[in-house]
Amino acid sequence: MSPGSARQEKPQAWSLLHTLKEHTNAVLSVAFNPEGSLLASASDDGTVRLWDPASGKCLRTLAEHTAGVRIVAFNPKGSLLASASDDGTVRLWDPASGKCLRTLAEHTARVRSVAFSPDGSLLASAAHKKVRLWDPASGKCLRTLKGHKDAVHRVAFNPEGSLLASASVDETVRLWDTKKGKCLRTLAEHTSFVLDVAFNPEGNLLASASYDETVRLWDPASGKCLRTLAEYPWTGLVHSVAFNPEGSLLVSVSDDGTVRLWDPKKSRPVHTLKGHTKGVLSVAFNPKGSLLASASIDGTVRLWDTASGECLHTLAKHTARVGSVAFNPEGSLLASASEDKTVRLWRIP
Repeated sequence: MSPGSARQEKPQAWSLLHTLKEHTNAVLSVAFNPEGSLLASASDDGTVRLWDPASGKCLRTLAEHTAGVRIVAFNPKGSLLASASDDGTVRLWDPASGKCLRTLAEHTARVRSVAFSPDGSLLASAAHKKVRLWDPASGKCLRTLKGHKDAVHRVAFNPEGSLLASASVDETVRLWDTKKGKCLRTLAEHTSFVLDVAFNPEGNLLASASYDETVRLWDPASGKCLRTLAEYPWTGLVHSVAFNPEGSLLVSVSDDGTVRLWDPKKSRPVHTLKGHTKGVLSVAFNPKGSLLASASIDGTVRLWDTASGECLHTLAKHTARVGSVAFNPEGSLLASASEDKTVRLWRIP
């Protein structure tokens, strides 16, 4: 190497690849498209930004919302991006051009959750007490699902797209027939707000996370509560639940700073993962299910080995709470969104 020439450094494991700084307020949600070629971020600054994960360059700023954007989600083909906002609308965007294709404006309150059906033919959105089902192709509202008595926090489709679960502040989970718009069952054994719901990959189990410090596992076919997962002492609400890709593990994250891995067939945790110093808000498995990322109010993201429960690395560059994490489809990158107004992209070995 000649004098003065730059030395090529070998990329280090778990290294920070890019810090994406163009948002002007808290970043609340991140999502990769199915190809992993785009990253979308949603912010309290009222914008959605589309980034090139390889270069960290902001490709487009989607700025038609008039209030903070809570969440973003790509459809299964990656041809549409949905954004849900405090302005009461859902917007559907063409990720290639950044053009707003449709504005879904029938809600009258902040939209807290959106989800595409597995085949992409339906979009569900939740605002206040109502859930709406839309045709993403036309923007037409197909059904308005009424029955909840308080705000709906989360919606999730089963793998077939035939059922939609909704989690509400009214302490219930409701299961809806997506074709008829009919409420099939009301799951009412929680004793406080229900914050999250998730189906397992087979669709024969539904998990719900609650302010009552429990996770419940339900049979969607019968509506029966199969198990209540509650390892004491829990000292805070359960924010989120997710199944690994095989459905053999369920993760829950809590305000007590713990991450718990459960065998869905049992009522005791396989691992209780400790290390965060404040509540954990979000969690994501990598595509193989071998790694788990957890995002916390303490400003860190932790990476865990799901087999051993070992904390492999702590990603500590954020300067405020981290509320959303997402792996790219290859599992080689992790995106984290923070109230410090940044998105950070991490290289994962």
